[in-house]
Amino acid sequence: MKLSLKVNGRTLEAHIEPRTLLADFLRDHLRLTGTHIGCDTAQCGACTVHLDGRAVKACNLLALQAEGCEVTTIEGITPEGALHPMQAAFRDHHGLQCGYCTPGMIMSALDLVAREPAPSRERIREALEGNLCRCTGYQNIVSAVEAGARALAAKG
Repeated sequence: MKLSLKVNGRTLEAHIEPRTLLADFLRDHLRLTGTHIGCDTAQCGACTVHLDGRAVKACNLLALQAEGCEVTTIEGITPEGALHPMQAAFRDHHGLQCGYCTPGMIMSALDLVAREPAPSRERIREALEGNLCRCTGYQNIVSAVEAGARALAAKG
């Protein structure tokens, strides 16, 4: 089937199998491998991307459900070679260890701060409930999201 959508600001058309998941389309067809697949059941959040500005789990959506929509992946949040303020905050506050969950965490965090520019630590924890990390104790992730939110607010 034919799929038309915008990915990271670029309008695309592709012919895909109707059963193709959005995560597989992004990774296998577009080679946007920052969208990780951790569980295939929408439990871990490693595959989180933005669909029309809202965080969604790409392993739980058919690519055809994104028809006519705008998808933003971790690769699309900033120009190549630069770090987004939220990415820099994760680096600076040690909000990652192995890094596998980090793209999904960042995409969920960006969705949160777009709606709540100065979220409390409790709100950050609530917003990240659908994103699992097997390496950290979450303290540094919450601190990173706080710092990222502050950096984005200062940027204007």
